[in-house]
Amino acid sequence: MKYRQLGNTELHVSEVSFGTWAIGSAWGNVNDQDSIRGLEAAMDAGVNFFDTADVYGNGHSEELLAKVTKGKENEIYIATKFCRAGNIYDTQTYSEKTVRGYCEGSLKRLNRERIDLYQIHCPPLEILQDGTVFEVLDKLQAEGKIRYYGVSVESVEEGLVCLSNPNVKALQVIFNMFRQKPLEKLFPEAQEKGVGILARLPLASGLLTGKFQADTVFEENDHRRFNENGEQFNVGETFAGLGFQKGFELSERLRWIADGRGDMAAAALRWILDQDAISCVIPGFKNERQVKGNLQALDVPSFSSDELQKIAEFYEKEVVSHIRGAY
Repeated sequence: MKYRQLGNTELHVSEVSFGTWAIGSAWGNVNDQDSIRGLEAAMDAGVNFFDTADVYGNGHSEELLAKVTKGKENEIYIATKFCRAGNIYDTQTYSEKTVRGYCEGSLKRLNRERIDLYQIHCPPLEILQDGTVFEVLDKLQAEGKIRYYGVSVESVEEGLVCLSNPNVKALQVIFNMFRQKPLEKLFPEAQEKGVGILARLPLASGLLTGKFQADTVFEENDHRRFNENGEQFNVGETFAGLGFQKGFELSERLRWIADGRGDMAAAALRWILDQDAISCVIPGFKNERQVKGNLQALDVPSFSSDELQKIAEFYEKEVVSHIRGAY
């Protein structure tokens, strides 16, 4: 395992880390024992950073992390998120009283005295522009309840607003071969200001694994079924905003990336890791097999300059016009 500095903090995180949305909820049926074995396999491989949120299974993924990291609190870093348990458009959701309650709840479920990275969970642009919530986070940081704070954003515009606050130490961004816009302006500015980048949904809800068929049907409790068109939350969180059929069609035309790299998933993660601004990539998982599959990205070859150009041109000419939602 290789480690990268998270922005200008003293944290050095495994370049392949993991998100825990899938083991909490909204990705179909999942088994806790499979989840625990996956978490343990990741740690055995040197993974020292996990991302979660208070709404993933109403705190269930936080509780699973508490169980597997007990006694390793100084070795395993945890990032969690808040605000989506309330009305994200209501300013009271970001008041000191409310945020303090969210923080205490996560600390209790995580069985920790301090959260390594506390993130606002995809709030509206106007909340970020107002900035009052950052003052609340400054207080929690001063009290030692959180080590650092950051923001999970849906769009480049939101990310750029966050970068105007010097205490924001990390941005969590949707970034994959189907969502390359952050490369233009957001990533260079983040690097200049020493802000770490966590790349979420790196496989575009599984499109970039190459494992789907045109007639794949998802379970009813899977966001890839109930949020394909943004019915429940931002459409970009599901299939990179492309919709399944268009996304499947485009992913089939990217199968070549697996040549010499084992499979599409490893290749897609490698492409992200080769971007200078990236602190770590955080694919999801449901079991040990998926964890080990994603870790293969550590050992596959990087892309040549010609391949990178081919991917960039494909994105501009074939993908951009099909992306829905603010990004």
